[in-house]
Amino acid sequence: MRSTVSRLLALGATVLAGSVGCSFVERNVPKPAAATLLPGQSAGVFTIARPTFGAALNDFLGRRPTPVQPLEFPHVIHVNKKIACTENCHEAVLTGPVAGLPSVRVCMGCHNSIATDKPRIQRITQMRKEGTDLAWQRVFGYPNESHVKFNHAPHIRKEIACATCHGDIAHQTVAQRNVDLNMGFCVNCHRQRNAPTDCLTCHF
Repeated sequence: MRSTVSRLLALGATVLAGSVGCSFVERNVPKPAAATLLPGQSAGVFTIARPTFGAALNDFLGRRPTPVQPLEFPHVIHVNKKIACTENCHEAVLTGPVAGLPSVRVCMGCHNSIATDKPRIQRITQMRKEGTDLAWQRVFGYPNESHVKFNHAPHIRKEIACATCHGDIAHQTVAQRNVDLNMGFCVNCHRQRNAPTDCLTCHF
């Protein structure tokens, strides 16, 4: 037992001495000249690392940060006014994979003359004058490593209610991630509706 411990200590000392020696030698080695960058290249270091250990842990565990929106969009008010999600605000949901998030232009299509005295509308009006847009943060979505390509259009054609995947946003103000859209959730829904469940249906 003692001989094993002695060997491990000796090995550790050797590695430590070697690393110290290497670092000493490296300090005396001149740095190579910086290579000339080609058009479009960046001198930055490319990495998939997260800025903090906590961010990396949250990413590993699938814990998403709470998105901070540029303003509190009142879904409940718009739904009570019978304004359709898929026709007025999320315009692309009927025709393509991405539902789309309303821009200042879309908002001002109605609010150029409606509720112009409200602080939120006045803020959006000011943004239009400044030429800036709403930087919405995504609430729903899949991690990049899932390689999931969700297409809204076929779900809308099958008359799947928005609340099936998004929860009861109609009675909320700011959108929240009410449904855990994991593989089990999607596969179970497809089986119940006799929809395809082969891998390439979602992963492509």
